[in-house]
Amino acid sequence: MTKIRIGESVNGIIKPLHGVGQPPMRGIDTSRFHYLTEAGIPFSRLHDVGGYFAENLFVDVPNIFRDFEKDPDDPASYDFAFTDILIRGLVDAGVEPFFRLGVTIENYCTIRAYRIFPPADSLKWARICEGIIRHYTEGWANGFSYRIRYWEIWNEPDNEIDPMENPMWRGTKEQFYNLYDVAAKHLKKCFPHLKIGGYGSCGFYALFNGSVPPAANVGARFDYFMEFFDGFLDRIKASGAPLDFFSWHSYGTIENNKICARYARKRLDDAGFNEAGIFCNEWNLDIGFKGTVRHAADVAGMMLAFADEPLDGAMFYDAQLSVSDYGGLFNPLTKKPFPAYYAFVMFNELYKLGGGLTVSVEGRQGLYAKAATDGNNTALMIANAAGHLIKNVELILPDGKRPVRIREIFSNGLEAGIREIEFNGNIGKDKVLLIDF
Repeated sequence: MTKIRIGESVNGIIKPLHGVGQPPMRGIDTSRFHYLTEAGIPFSRLHDVGGYFAENLFVDVPNIFRDFEKDPDDPASYDFAFTDILIRGLVDAGVEPFFRLGVTIENYCTIRAYRIFPPADSLKWARICEGIIRHYTEGWANGFSYRIRYWEIWNEPDNEIDPMENPMWRGTKEQFYNLYDVAAKHLKKCFPHLKIGGYGSCGFYALFNGSVPPAANVGARFDYFMEFFDGFLDRIKASGAPLDFFSWHSYGTIENNKICARYARKRLDDAGFNEAGIFCNEWNLDIGFKGTVRHAADVAGMMLAFADEPLDGAMFYDAQLSVSDYGGLFNPLTKKPFPAYYAFVMFNELYKLGGGLTVSVEGRQGLYAKAATDGNNTALMIANAAGHLIKNVELILPDGKRPVRIREIFSNGLEAGIREIEFNGNIGKDKVLLIDF
């Protein structure tokens, strides 16, 4: 028999693990941001917004500051027009932007690279970023006073060993360390109340010696991810550069991602960055099953598993509304949610309750669960990512409580949603349940 046992005392808060990458926007149409509101999405990380080169319009530093030779103190040097639309749409939807300062990935950089070179002047680049931050948080340049706390320097500068093949950073790791050192110090001096960090690490696949897909890529490249991270920590520790948060990515399995989160925390602590937050701000898994209840179960399982790991937040890659292997929350043809979207809706019910309860799952691998309470109301979310039916599940609830409502994610092939069901002691294959009691 499989037992799911819920503890009686709160052991921490439910963290904002249901963030997303780029939001469901087509062109400048933000009308579907209501889906983010309805799922209580806490963060939208702004990387790759709009596709290749961010449509030459959004977020990227070269899109906002189009001529590097211009004066960063002059508001006329900046073009905020389209990024303003995006940011305003997110804020109106109740979503906090997680702003990546840098550029969009250039997947065809081996033919020609455009914007992924190290800035010619690191301090000037930092001053440009200062102008962007002031525009969105201090009203500068006819701007706004939005609550945007997290400012991430670059993304995946460790993507490839050979700079000529790296789609994110056409430079050496030492050049990136210098950019981060200069920019982080400058921005933290200007904005001591904001969170300055980075760097969107490609992750820690080398920990698993080829057991994480894609196995064909295991080797020197994955080892380089680790080498880059070690060198980064050594450099900023020696230079005294601030690191308010560290961000990393993973497209591995649920269990391996738990190990990665622990590894990142330990390395940061060992290096003396005990106060630095940790965000897995790109993750996805089993993308070949997107649009199915199986993907919903895997996605729900990942958020539930992350809930007890040393993370401050996580962001699924991603919520875009376009044809993409990774756009796993919305059907680009119908523009309606895929089943996985409703895993975020359910997780938000735990997040709103606030107080996390310990949950132990006895007797079955691939079954993930987390519970939360506000002192009066309690909910338990369960994801069966085991790949098969699980029979004879016993729910051991505190204080002799009994379920009062049970809901599941469903899909009939045309639409997906959440519906109420009766619990018969079994948890079906790929089922995601939310139980109120």
